[in-house]
Amino acid sequence: MSNDIRIKRGLTLRLKGEADKTLVDAPRSKTYAVKPPDFHSVIPKMVVKEGAKVKVGDELFFSKYTDQIRFTSPVSGTVKEIVRGEKRRILEVVIEADASDEFREFGTLDPLNADAEAVKNRILESGSWAFMNQRPYDIPADPADTPKAIFVSAMNTAPLSADVEFILKDRLEAFQAGLNALTRLTPGKVHVSVDGKGSGALKGLKNVEIHNVFGPHPAANVGVQIHKIDPINMGDRVWTVKPEDVANIGDLFLTGKFTPVRTVAVCGSEAKDRKYFKARIGAAVKDFTGLVDEKNVRVISGDVLTGEQVNTGQYIGFFPNELTLIPEGNKYRMFGWLPFTYNNIPSNSRTSLSWMFPNKKFEVNTNLHGEERALVVTGEMEEVMPMDIFPMQLLKACMAADIEKMENLGIYEVAPEDFALVDYVNTSKLEAQEIIRLGLDLMITEVG
Repeated sequence: MSNDIRIKRGLTLRLKGEADKTLVDAPRSKTYAVKPPDFHSVIPKMVVKEGAKVKVGDELFFSKYTDQIRFTSPVSGTVKEIVRGEKRRILEVVIEADASDEFREFGTLDPLNADAEAVKNRILESGSWAFMNQRPYDIPADPADTPKAIFVSAMNTAPLSADVEFILKDRLEAFQAGLNALTRLTPGKVHVSVDGKGSGALKGLKNVEIHNVFGPHPAANVGVQIHKIDPINMGDRVWTVKPEDVANIGDLFLTGKFTPVRTVAVCGSEAKDRKYFKARIGAAVKDFTGLVDEKNVRVISGDVLTGEQVNTGQYIGFFPNELTLIPEGNKYRMFGWLPFTYNNIPSNSRTSLSWMFPNKKFEVNTNLHGEERALVVTGEMEEVMPMDIFPMQLLKACMAADIEKMENLGIYEVAPEDFALVDYVNTSKLEAQEIIRLGLDLMITEVG
């Protein structure tokens, strides 16, 4: 039986500024930060105070409602500051790094020959559970649940996204060890999706189900793959893990140390030094970008469709493998509404001539080219949505907070990232990802 998944609907955006396939060690940042807002729905309870000394793997805070989920330090050093926002919400835990790291020892363990509960406890006590995510709702996985399957998407199709095969080329042993550990957490299968047109370096993995995926973005979205392989119904739980985090979990079992490595592809037309940097999670943005004219350049932690705007005084996010720099959209076009006038914009609706050059790479900025307007049935959302759901109707149901319709239209199967292309192509200029996030939060509150 073929495990090929072929996606037809979607959109490949070819942008200038891809990172060169060169991997270097990032300079060690003076300070690192773990940001609780990176973990949706987690309310942190601090374990350490400012001035406390910590090793790599020492607990910083835990989740108020699931105290088994711990978040640990990515470096050894001193807790410099706990940054709070409105209503004393914790935004960042900043750690001043020592010159070299001292690790907390967890001990080595062979997950295939260990008790399943021991594997789970090792992941929890090290802080590696923060890498585990749950669908539906796209929130941290609950250790009390038993997922029917675990999914790993070992590919990327978003514009300027990092190459997963390149990131994992020297960590295949750790990646396999991480997958072995994941197999102990579910009675079902561990599904790994790889690029059907890739080099094949990841196709020899053991103890997992391999799927070859073909097609345009969002073919690499794990939600699309779940939809094709084993759709989620009401009451189901599946977990997802990003590929580099699987290798981080594998290193934990091989070395006995928490190793929160994050390989960051610095990319985008405004990036001066476009290549891959090997760093620790929570490193400072300025150590990757250098000096940036932030008035005219947008710095994004993540890809251009789903990333978060940051400035050079902040820190990279917990999960993204990209740091993207593109021009700020602070210049407006005269008669911009005229079609075929500005042909340097990749247009899905063919209002520019970009469609005549499918292999040309374009330079984009952050301008929306219009303001929010009424929803009109044009079919443009459906063209980039490869799941069997009606995106516009689901968005309307979320806006109306109609839970019964949201369930019938497939809210359990989607995450905000699945609506990133809808954000890009829809002429109503709606913030579709934000609407879906609010809809999922409503489901958590009302349904659980």
